[in-house]
Amino acid sequence: MQFIDGGVTAPNGFTANGMLCGIKAGRTKNDTALIYSECLCTAAGVFTQNRVKAESVKLTKKNIANGKAQAAIANSGNANACTGAQGEQNALRMAKAASKQLGISSEDVIVCSTGVIGQQLPVEKIESNIEKLAKGLSKKGHEEARVAIMTTDTHYKECAVETTIGGKTVRLGTMCKGSGMIHINLGTMLGFITTDCAITSAMLEKALRSSILGTYNCVSVDGDTSTNDTLTIMANGMAGNKEISSEGKDYDDFLEALNAVNTEMAKKIAGDGEGADRLIECNVTGAKDVQTARALAKSVISSSLVKAAFFGKDANWGRILCAMGYSGEVFDPDKTSVGFSSVKGAKRHGATDVIGVQEGGSSSIEVFKNGTPLNFDEDLAKKILSEDEVVINVACQDGKAYGTAWGCDLTYDYVKINGDYRT
Repeated sequence: MQFIDGGVTAPNGFTANGMLCGIKAGRTKNDTALIYSECLCTAAGVFTQNRVKAESVKLTKKNIANGKAQAAIANSGNANACTGAQGEQNALRMAKAASKQLGISSEDVIVCSTGVIGQQLPVEKIESNIEKLAKGLSKKGHEEARVAIMTTDTHYKECAVETTIGGKTVRLGTMCKGSGMIHINLGTMLGFITTDCAITSAMLEKALRSSILGTYNCVSVDGDTSTNDTLTIMANGMAGNKEISSEGKDYDDFLEALNAVNTEMAKKIAGDGEGADRLIECNVTGAKDVQTARALAKSVISSSLVKAAFFGKDANWGRILCAMGYSGEVFDPDKTSVGFSSVKGAKRHGATDVIGVQEGGSSSIEVFKNGTPLNFDEDLAKKILSEDEVVINVACQDGKAYGTAWGCDLTYDYVKINGDYRT
């Protein structure tokens, strides 16, 4: 398996496009994206667990209930959430506009929206531009589409992989957006996965739900679960592999590729958290089971106090233990160790009574071991915590399971961004 270029259009049979329709005043970059498959796909999706759901979420859940889809249309700048009957009609009008231009059923269109909650979507702006949007579909169109779904994101997020399944070359591509209002539970702000793999809708949904447990569901930026969280996948079968209809080697190979793209996107979302300076990864080892390991890791990266400490480059490990303690998970604090590492870090200062090593350009430091504080080099710790990507290493002695979660630091800019987001 290898990463390749192309995003959502990397798989055979998929094209995309994006353009500016003028949904939100003052926006100068694309705000509407379209993804299309040459043939009908098996499809699956996972959605927000927020009780308040956007109209696009409600419609898409209904449309893919039969495990089929052929296109996806998404807008940014307006969430179409808490918009009542008119919002419901606006979501349906988006689907119908796309279906008319593509010559497919409106029930085979995935609809997504993201942006400000509680304002009516000016859907007529999408309708008046849909012909141009559809005519511009191309293999290079992922470059326009990936920008169109962004809101407060500072950069686009996409990737693709190529692998071999059943003797055939199979590709998976994805793009997503997410920067704020991220505390994921069964989805991300907006995420689209395409593949030319032949796989039944039942196995596609099984793979998606399995994959998100250790990828998207292990991300938190600010503790807020969006009204619009949606992650969908379409598989058109054009790779020509024998259709995956049960578990086995082919399914395992597909799941491995799916995990690869989903992990990449999860990390990109966490690293691009609103106002964030650095990506925080928490690895928990030695837990009693995988669920416990992931829950402990997510509790750590979700803690506002931990996030604030990382902004200040303060190795305040006590906050990490505290976050683990209120997670609701069982572990033995007296047999727990904590350390930090980064890709670059700083060289060891040479003292023999402190903990700190550097190998191959990476640095690590242990600050708490088996329930006991260590005498560690504060300067080295600060340099490690100053890197763009920092890892918290938590070692328990309660079992053999491990888990990872991703988050970011909490900066002054987060408040600035969200203080006047609507106005």
